Amino acid sequence: MHPETISTIRREYFMNAPKVGSIEPPEQKTILTTTGRRLLVDKLGERLAFERTGVRLYEAVILKCGASALDLPTDRLREIRDQEIEHFFLLQDAIRELGADPTVQTPCADVIGVASAGLLQVVTDSRTDMAQTLNAILTAELTDNAGWELLIELCLQEELSDLADRFRRAYRQEAEHLTTIKSLLTEMMTTPGRTLES
Repeated sequence: MHPETISTIRREYFMNAPKVGSIEPPEQKTILTTTGRRLLVDKLGERLAFERTGVRLYEAVILKCGASALDLPTDRLREIRDQEIEHFFLLQDAIRELGADPTVQTPCADVIGVASAGLLQVVTDSRTDMAQTLNAILTAELTDNAGWELLIELCLQEELSDLADRFRRAYRQEAEHLTTIKSLLTEMMTTPGRTLES
């Protein structure tokens, strides 16, 4: 098939495709009346989906550590996993407080679920070594930090200072997660003679 024909077909798909996800079921449309609130709920749904993936990522890396000859701080990794679980429930509560349903897959949640599936594949693949695994976790933590930062900004725009304060605590923990994973990966990549085999 000619490249221009393929481009034309793709353009038609982009223009006519239905949107992914939804913000809330029809009976709740009177609750989230402002664009800002609807956007906030969409991004809350995104973080909720990503925190769920984060728990799975850390469960997988902890399991891989058990099969590795490398001396890695599994207690710290378990602590991070537990904080990811706490963040998941924090987000569920926030969505309910705004009058929405945390079980609804919002558009951004749908998209981040697809985007993060590759990270989960890397971490759970028995062929990837520990450095490759930690690199995938680093990608996840960079995304997570940026996501929490945006949530705080959206809360402040909507004058939800109490919610912003709760999210700041989660953001500080996520920043610590990022520091931990960067340090582990840097040490692994720069220590002379250290094996990268998991």
